[in-house]
Order: sequence, then C-alpha cells, then structure tokens
Amino acid sequence: MARIAFILLAHKDPQGVIDQARRLTATGDFVAIHFDRRSPMPMFQQIRDALGDHPRVTFAARRIRCGWGEWSLVAATLEALRAAEAAFPQATHFYMLSGDCMPIKSAEFARSFMDAEDCDYIESFDFFQSDWIKTGFKEERLIYRHWFNERKQRRLFYASFDLQQRLGLRREVPRDLQVMIGSQWWCLRRQTVEGIFALIQSRPEIVRFFSTTWIPDETFFQTLVAHLVPRTQIRTRTLTFLIFTDYGMPLTFYNDHYDLLLRQDYLFSRKISPEALELRERLGALWQSEGLDFALVSEGRRLFAFLTGRGRIGRRFAPRFWETDGSLGHQRVVHILVAKKWHVAKRLTAAIRARSDIPAVDYIFNESEANLPDMGGVESSLNKRERHRRALVKLLFDQFESDHLVFCVDPSALSLIADFDGDRAETRILFVDSRFDDAYIRGHMERVGLVSRDAPAELADRLLPIMRSDLEHEADRLKEAGFAQFGTISETAATERNALAIASFLGVSPEEGRALAETPYLFSD
Repeated sequence: MARIAFILLAHKDPQGVIDQARRLTATGDFVAIHFDRRSPMPMFQQIRDALGDHPRVTFAARRIRCGWGEWSLVAATLEALRAAEAAFPQATHFYMLSGDCMPIKSAEFARSFMDAEDCDYIESFDFFQSDWIKTGFKEERLIYRHWFNERKQRRLFYASFDLQQRLGLRREVPRDLQVMIGSQWWCLRRQTVEGIFALIQSRPEIVRFFSTTWIPDETFFQTLVAHLVPRTQIRTRTLTFLIFTDYGMPLTFYNDHYDLLLRQDYLFSRKISPEALELRERLGALWQSEGLDFALVSEGRRLFAFLTGRGRIGRRFAPRFWETDGSLGHQRVVHILVAKKWHVAKRLTAAIRARSDIPAVDYIFNESEANLPDMGGVESSLNKRERHRRALVKLLFDQFESDHLVFCVDPSALSLIADFDGDRAETRILFVDSRFDDAYIRGHMERVGLVSRDAPAELADRLLPIMRSDLEHEADRLKEAGFAQFGTISETAATERNALAIASFLGVSPEEGRALAETPYLFSD
C-alpha cells in the first residue's frame, strides 16, 4: 500500500502548519517541513515545540530564505525532500504541498489512487515547443544568468539581463538535457526521488545551471524527471487543484466551495483561505474518513471561466477581486508611509527594498510607476487602483506572498489612511514630517495647477502663506487623528530617534532601523 511523505513548504501561519501536519500524519503518512527563514524565529520555534518529537514529522536540515522566482525555492524543496527520504524509509511517494493546500479527498482514496498505477505525477511539457509560458521571458529564463530577485531587486534584475544581452553572454543548456516545464506541485515515487539525488550528485553542473535560471521551480524537477523516467511512467498532470484568475493570480477558496472542491479529479487543492475555518475543518475531517465514494468531474476550470466571462456581480464561485473587497486578513501588516515630499518617501522605500525582505512599493494610488510587480495589467490603470484600493493591496499581498507590505500615501488622503486603519489587518503609519521652504511651496503650487510657471511673482507671494497653512493643517490633522500605531521621522530629529521610529514601523532591529535612517540624502530636496 502507498505511504506518502508530504513535502510541506510554509512561511506563515504556524498553527495552521501544525494542524496540517497532525491531520496528514493521523492516517499513517509522513510530513517533512521547510519553514522559510525569512519568517520570524518564534514562528518556527512554535512549530518545533509542537512537532519536534512527532515520530512521523521531520524538518529540513537547513532553513533557507526563499524568494519568488529564485533557486531558493528549489533548494528549500531539496532540503525537505532529503530529510523525508532519509527519515521515512517506508514512504513510497513524495507529495509537494504548500501551507495553503488542503486535501479534497480521503487518505484512503489517495492511497488507492496511487496504488492503481506505478507512475509519477508531474506536469512536464517541452520548454521550447509548448505554449505553457504565455507571456514574458521564455528562452531568456535559461540562456542568461539571473542572480537577482525580479520583484525585490527589479533594477538590478533587468540591468544584469540587459548587460548580458549587449555582451552576448548566452549559455548552453547542460548536455543531453531536454528542458521541460510545468507546475511545481508534483507527486513522485521513491525510486524517482532517489534517481534525482544520484543524478545531481554525479553531475553538479546541473545544479549550477538551474541555480541561475529564472523561476527554476517550474523547470528543475520537471526536466530531471523526464530525463530519468520513461514517458510511459509519467502522467503529465498535477494532483493539486488550482485555478488562476483572469488576473494571473491563484484563486482562493472559501467556505462555500466545499462541494465544488470534492467533485474535482484531484487529491488536494490550493489556495484555501486561512480565514475559511469551516472549510478547513471539513476538509481535515474528510482526509481521515473511510468508505466514502467521490463523484468525480472536472468542471472546475470551465465553471470558473464561464462565470467570470459573464461580467456580472453575484457570481458564487468566481467574483472578480474588486467584488470581494473585504478585509485584508488579521494576520497581515499594512505599513503606510505618509509623506508630502514624495521623493523622500520613495528614497526610503528603495532602501527598504534593498536592505530587507519586506515588499515596498511607492505611491500606488497616485503614480503609474510605483515599483509594482507585473499583475496582469491590473496595475496599469490609476482609476481602477483608486476605485478598488483595498482589493489592490490585498492582491499585492498575494503577489508578493508576504504578510507585510509598505506603500506610500500623501497626507491629504486622510480618509484612505483611516480606511486601512479600520481594517482587521494591523496598520502601522510612519509620517515624514517635512519642512517646506518658499521654493518648495512655489513648486508644489505649480505641480497641483494652482499657479502656472509664468504666473506673476506677486500672485505666488500672496498664495504662499495660504498654501503653507494648508500643508501644516494636513500634517496636524494626521497627527491628531488618533491612529494607534503612529510614528514620525523628520530631517530635524536625531538619527537615533528616526532609527527607532523606522524600526518600530517595520518591525526590524534597531540596527536595521538605523541603517535605513542613514540612507544617503534621505531628506534632501
């Protein structure tokens, strides 16, 4: 009978990880956990304390700091896979999961399913001939080296790419490998996993090559499995049900999706909302059930495509993101950087991106170019961003796969700040208290269209005190609004005071706060 070792990659919700591991092992299966090193140590310690002595749970020997599109995701998977292969000799299959996955069948059904065929389940399409990649880089993922994170080090990522292009620094794929591509969610037999470890040990150039490709979690295992295993023993599919929305984001499932999920011809599903407690409880009980029959269909994606194509509000299974503009989630932290001098705020967000793992974008509701990631075109319209601002921020959390997000707001947008402060998410506000000389105020009046560049000097002089009073009033309103987590930095404050405010705002160490406070020319005009 099949025995499954689940390879569980997680970076948040430690109690959810604990509950998931206990559910999966309650039926005699195994779990190997890799918990992202980016996440706070107390979270990981909570998991270790709860599961450290569990006989069917093991941990990756090393915690790796993971980033989307990086080799680090594959490295973390290999760490957990090695731990599972060594700790659980009884395991016949190794199944890749994330912390957002839940079973949609029983363990009894899953074992019978795997016993029915001696094969591996992994999407494995020809990298160059298939249309698996719809947009963006294709061969560029492989023939150029990628050392930087495209989301957090965007300028370095593209500068490195452009330089390699100009210098003609193309490279070849390792000999005799046909590169394949597919979903990172797979289920492999023990002999396949052992073959992968033997191959990369005997041919280190394979790891060297894939470690500098872009998004290698979509190519590394897919290529090696196809290289090692006869095609007759590969089922080019995933056993994990997921749907991508028309904005290129994984659809999140909630409590009323239970019946839909059970009908799908898959064993697990992602992404299950952490707030869908009823759904999680029902699916957890389902995994331990016996003697159940499942009426399998595969209408999930077609149903979703049909519903989203109707363009109407009220669709049960597939509302567009702005129609479910609810809470950001109590586990998330919104960091709002408020500054009238936009260039100061943007210098600080650039420093945050360079010095930390916290995603930081700029004036997302005011400027087209705000250091946003590619979001399938949603980010291109300022009008759409402003109409659905909380939904946009929620989408950014998902896109960055983080529970933290920094973005910039003008102090005039007090109602917007109050809106986020009223959410169930934790909201922290850092105000850049600036001084405004006459030259700045004149420039500001031109920028907002109050006066033209060639307006008489006398007119600008008459408006100066009025505009100065208006700017001071904006700052006073913000300070007096009574926000619970409100800090201030300014060019007149001591560096140590600014450092402590920044550290508290971001939840980083005082040393990291000081490094950010000492950003060169931070307050310069």
